[in-house]
Amino acid sequence: MRDCAVPFDNNQSERDLRMMKLRQKISGTFRSFRALENFCRIRSYVSTARKNSVNALDALQRVFLGRPFVPTTNTA
Repeated sequence: MRDCAVPFDNNQSERDLRMMKLRQKISGTFRSFRALENFCRIRSYVSTARKNSVNALDALQRVFLGRPFVPTTNTA
């Protein structure tokens, strides 16, 4: 309640989950558990990059170049 940097609502978390629900609705399921894990890892990485003002394609390109985007931690 004292930190104004924290969003007032939870819309961002709902937006992050929307793609999973849409994917579930369209295809019903993943063919394997590993495919599900990979999908979630990629979505999480791209979402984190966007939240840190990093272009999603740039972040993915950095992964393949061996220099992945790693967000800084806020310890304040």
